[in-house]
Amino acid sequence: MDRYPHLRFSREEPVNQRRSRPAPIRPPEPSDPRAFGEALKRSLDLARVHAADDIGGFDERPLIKLELSTPLDPHQLQHISRDIEIVSQEEKGVVLAFATEAALGEFESRLTSLIEGGRVTYRNLVYALKGFDSWTEEDRTGWSLRQEGWPEAGTFLLDVELWPISQPKDRDSSWTAFETWLVRHGVEQVDAVKQPHLTLYRLRVTPSQGALLLRHRDVRLVDLPPRYALEASLLRTDTQDLPAVSEPPANAPGIALLDSGVTTGHPLLAPAVGDAQSFVPGLGPEDENGHGTLVAGVALYGDVEQAVRNGRFIASAWLLSGRVLNANCDGDERLLENQVDDAVRYFFEHYGCRVFTLSVGDKRRPYRGRHVRGLAVTLDSLARELGVLFILPTGNYEGSGSTPTDWLADYPSYLLSEDATLLDPAPALNALTVGSIARWDASFNAQRYCNDPAEQPIARHGQPSPFTRHGPSVGGAVKPEVVAYGGNWARNLRASNQWIVRQGLGELSTSRDLAAGRPFGEDAGTSFAAPHLAHLAARILTEYPDADQNLLRALLVAHARWPESCQLLLPDKADRLRLCGYGEVDSETLERSNEQGVSLLAADALQDRHHHFYEVPLPESFLAQGRRSREISVALAHTPAVRTTRVSYKCTRLEFRLVWAESLEHVSTMFDATTSRDAYERISEWNGARIGTSNRGAATVQADTWIVRSPSPQQRTRRLFVVVTRIDENWGQELTMSEEPYVLVVALRDRENAEAQLYTQIQARLRIRPTVRVRA
Repeated sequence: MDRYPHLRFSREEPVNQRRSRPAPIRPPEPSDPRAFGEALKRSLDLARVHAADDIGGFDERPLIKLELSTPLDPHQLQHISRDIEIVSQEEKGVVLAFATEAALGEFESRLTSLIEGGRVTYRNLVYALKGFDSWTEEDRTGWSLRQEGWPEAGTFLLDVELWPISQPKDRDSSWTAFETWLVRHGVEQVDAVKQPHLTLYRLRVTPSQGALLLRHRDVRLVDLPPRYALEASLLRTDTQDLPAVSEPPANAPGIALLDSGVTTGHPLLAPAVGDAQSFVPGLGPEDENGHGTLVAGVALYGDVEQAVRNGRFIASAWLLSGRVLNANCDGDERLLENQVDDAVRYFFEHYGCRVFTLSVGDKRRPYRGRHVRGLAVTLDSLARELGVLFILPTGNYEGSGSTPTDWLADYPSYLLSEDATLLDPAPALNALTVGSIARWDASFNAQRYCNDPAEQPIARHGQPSPFTRHGPSVGGAVKPEVVAYGGNWARNLRASNQWIVRQGLGELSTSRDLAAGRPFGEDAGTSFAAPHLAHLAARILTEYPDADQNLLRALLVAHARWPESCQLLLPDKADRLRLCGYGEVDSETLERSNEQGVSLLAADALQDRHHHFYEVPLPESFLAQGRRSREISVALAHTPAVRTTRVSYKCTRLEFRLVWAESLEHVSTMFDATTSRDAYERISEWNGARIGTSNRGAATVQADTWIVRSPSPQQRTRRLFVVVTRIDENWGQELTMSEEPYVLVVALRDRENAEAQLYTQIQARLRIRPTVRVRA
C-alpha cells in the first residue's frame, strides 16, 4: 500500500463563553435490601445448577465462584460457614471456593432472612457479594488455547493445571483421583510436576478429551505448551557470516545511548558509531559490561532477531555513546545527575541529538507517590530546556523479601504491589517511560525437552514481563506510557528454591564477546524494551527532521494499543494502565500515512485559562452505514516546567476533550477561557473512550481511542471537535511561558474497509476548508 506524509491541520479561532456548572454526579448506593437479596439468591441457584455440570473431582463438593463488589480477605467468608474452603482468589473481585451443600445452605439462609426483612449476621460479608457463578469452560481456557484453538493434529500436547489444595491428605487424593480419571478416559500422561502450591500435567490428548478437561471440576487451567521461542542457533552465528553494513546517511538522526559504553568495533555497530565518550572520571568509553552494546543493537535495528533471519542490517541512524556507568553498571562517587547532564549537553551541542535512551533504574529510589526526586527531575528540566526526548525503562523488579511467594503462581498480581513501583528516573513526566512485555515463552530447555513441563514461562507471549514495574507517576500520571519487547523469565518447577530460568527468553542483540566468536547475545530486562522506542523515534525523525520531543511522544502514543494478551490477563483497565500504559506501538502508519490510516498533526501554543478548538475533518465515507470497526485516536503532548517542592510538581496542565457538536458556536458554549479545573473535569466528551479523561489528564503525553462500529444518524449529521485546554498552577507563574507549546495528533483508521480512501478524502477536505473564526 502506498504511503504518504502525515497531514497538517490547523485550529479554529477559540470562543470564550461562560458555561453553567452541572450538578456533581454521585455514585448510586444500594437502597433496597430485599431486591438485593432476591438477586443474589437467583444468582446462587443458577450457580448451583451450572456447577452440577462439572465432571470429575476428588470429592462431591461443588466449585463455586463468588464475585465481590467490595475487596475483602477471602477467608472472612468462612465466618458464614466453616465448610467453605477457599481455593483461590483469581482477581480482586473473584474468589473460588469448594463449598458443601451445608455451606451453600448457610448463604441461602442469610439471603432468605434479608428478603424477609430479618436480621442477618455478618451482614457486611453478604453486602460485599456481587453474585455467584461457576468456574466455566471459558474460565479454564488458557490464553494460547483461546487464541489458537485446538491444534489440527489428531493428538497434541496440553498443559493442565489443577487447583492447589491446602491439606496434604486432600492433595494426594486429588492427584490420585485425577490420574485415575485420565486412565479411564484414555488420556496419556506425558509428565507432571507436583508441588504443594502447584500441580501441572503435560498430557497428550484428542480434541474431545481436551473438551472434557475443560469441564473437570479440579482443573484450574488448560493451555497449549509454550511455543514462542528464540532459536539457540541464532546465538551461534559466525562473525564471518555477518553481512556488510553501510554507514547511515550523513543527515540521519542520532540516538544517544547513556549507558555502560558500546563495543565500537562490533561489525554491525561500527559503521553507525558517530562518537563515543566517557563521562565517568578515569574510565574510557569502551563497554566493559556488555549492557550498553546489547542496548545499542536494539536501538539501531529494532527487531535484531528478524534482521538476523533476513540477513539484512540497515543502519538508518547514528549511534552516539555516552558512558555514564562503570563495569558493574553502577555510578561512581560523582552524582549520576551531573554525568548525565554533561553527556546530554555534549551530544546536543555537538550533534543536535534529540533522542536519548538511559537504561538505568535506582533500586534505592522506588517511587512511592507525592514528590518526584533524583535523576527524574534533572531529565524533566533538560527535556524542557533543550527540547529533547528521553526514553527510560520502568526499572526491573527482582522480588522483595518474601514477595512474591511464588513467581509463577503470584503472577501478575505481584507486579502491581507497592514493592514493584517505578524506579528513578522512570517517574519523569517529560520523558517517555517504557514497560516490558514478553516476546518468547519457551526457554532453550523447554524447546529441547518438549515433553517435560518443568520450565514454565511466567508470562506468555505479549503479556507483561515478570520483571516490569508499574506506575502511575505523580498525580496519577500514566506511566509507563508504552510497552515493548524486553524479555521473559521461566520457573523450574522441579527446583525447590524458586529457580528462575532466563536462557532463551531474552531479547537478541549485539554482544561485546566478539573475541569469543559470539557476535550476538540475549538478555531480559526493561533496559531492552526502552531502545525499541528509541529506534521508532529515530524512524520518525528520518521522516520529520524538525520534529521536537512533543511530536515524537504524541505520534508514538497515538499509535499505541493494548496487546490482546494484556487485556485478557488484566481485565481491570486500571491495572492495564499501571503496567502497560497506552500499549504497544503499532508502527504500520507511525511515520507515514496510507489510505486506511491517516495521522493529522498540529503544533501550537496556548495561554493559561484558554481553549483551542480543532475540527476533525471526517470524510462521509468514514461514518457511512455498515458495521465495521473504525478508530479515532487523539494524542496531546507538552513539556511543562516542574518544581519538586510542590506535590503537583508540574506548573502547567494541558488536556483535551473530544466532543460532538452541531457547529463551532455550539461547542464553544461548553467551554470558557476562565473555566476552573473542577468545572473542566465535569465537561463530558464522546462516550466510549478507551482510557477516559480522569485516567489520562495528569500526564504530559495523553492519548485515547474511540471505536466506531455502527455510526448513529446523529453522528453523521454532527461535527467532531478536539478541544485543548490549559490551566496553570498558581505557584508556577514565574516558571511558565505566556504561551506554552504543545503538539496534537489525531489518527484515523478504517482498516476493515478495503475500499477506504481516507488519505485522499481528508486531504481534499483540508484544501477547501477555510479556518473558521467566530467571535463572542
